[in-house]
Amino acid sequence: MGCAYAQGVENHSLPRAAAFFDLDKTVIAKSSTLTFSKSFYQGGLINRRAALRTAYAQFVFLAGGADHDQMERMRKYLSALCRGWNVQQVKEIVAETLHDLIDPIIYDEAATLIEQHHTAGRDVVIVSTSGAEVVEPIGELLGADRVVATRMVVGDDGCFTGEVEYYAYGPTKAEAIRELAESEGYDLARCYAYSDSATDLPMLESVGHPHAVNPDRTLRREAVAREWPVLDFHRPVRLKQRLPALSVPPRPALVAAAAIGAAAATAGLVWYASRRRATVA
Repeated sequence: MGCAYAQGVENHSLPRAAAFFDLDKTVIAKSSTLTFSKSFYQGGLINRRAALRTAYAQFVFLAGGADHDQMERMRKYLSALCRGWNVQQVKEIVAETLHDLIDPIIYDEAATLIEQHHTAGRDVVIVSTSGAEVVEPIGELLGADRVVATRMVVGDDGCFTGEVEYYAYGPTKAEAIRELAESEGYDLARCYAYSDSATDLPMLESVGHPHAVNPDRTLRREAVAREWPVLDFHRPVRLKQRLPALSVPPRPALVAAAAIGAAAATAGLVWYASRRRATVA
């Protein structure tokens, strides 16, 4: 699943350890995929109606997100909607707009934690349900050592087929972490994990040092009951405006696990937004 990356902070003490970060509302203040919806619209990947709905979906996501059953229904719906999207075009759109869209919404507190873990000799791994086409460049921007992200099958024509290969969500995040621990020699009892969502409880439970960040109601209740630290991140800041150490070229982020893709997560949350509106109406 994973492979060694070029250089990076070495931990000469054994066993090794890592810090696993969820991405959306944990490291960045919004949904990573929905943040690109306007760019996807301008690139012709989604129509105007879908673009407007993703704006509403972003609001819904920030207000509380989707539970397990809703996420599962999203996965079935989104695979059909993103079928035929050209993968190279998605990557180019993300690359062209990454710094303008993502850099301003990175939590200062998260960037500081990432730096502290690297200084302590721990690897930093981004573990996100969002698509690899979005998460990989964000991981590189942050200087992450590895990335666990969702992916979807790409056909011979270079377009998404709509078939789901692996969904980096819920229990599968924990499975990916355990596989990484085995392949990289991480001692999970010495590892850290950070997330905002109760759907990531399996990931948090798999390490010795779990942390709830801006937690939803269910995760906050669990964190209090289990006496896990609860962190409040609320200061988005551009990396260049904070610490000089973070202006160095980032390490290449490598994909450690896979599943849907950038299009997939966008489609799912569009579906959720429209369903939520219909329910309210």
